[in-house]
Amino acid sequence: MLASIFVPIGIVGAAVAVICAAVAGVALARSAAGMAGGAAGIWIVGAMLSLSASFASFWIPAIVAVAALVAGLVLGVVARGVLRSVARPVAEVVEAPAAVVAEPVAKPSAVTGTVKTAVA
Repeated sequence: MLASIFVPIGIVGAAVAVICAAVAGVALARSAAGMAGGAAGIWIVGAMLSLSASFASFWIPAIVAVAALVAGLVLGVVARGVLRSVARPVAEVVEAPAAVVAEPVAKPSAVTGTVKTAVA
């Protein structure tokens, strides 16, 4: 009798966990750490709900929830690496102009009449 209540709750929990694992994978691919953390936090709730089916000895929702998170994290990191290698164009090397060296300028001293050199 109680199994008829816990198994559907576990299946819904597994569905929530799979959706959140997919969101976490996409967030990792886009380098959005905050969104990945939020999705992983909600995944925990879905995984806990999927464990409720284990009271009826039905472990498939819990296994699916864990496998979805592992797949989402691995695929997200792989996609991030692929996107970074493809999306960045090779920058051209531009030579900087040579620094202009200031020539010393001769200025006569008003007091002594001698010439002093100064940098302009």
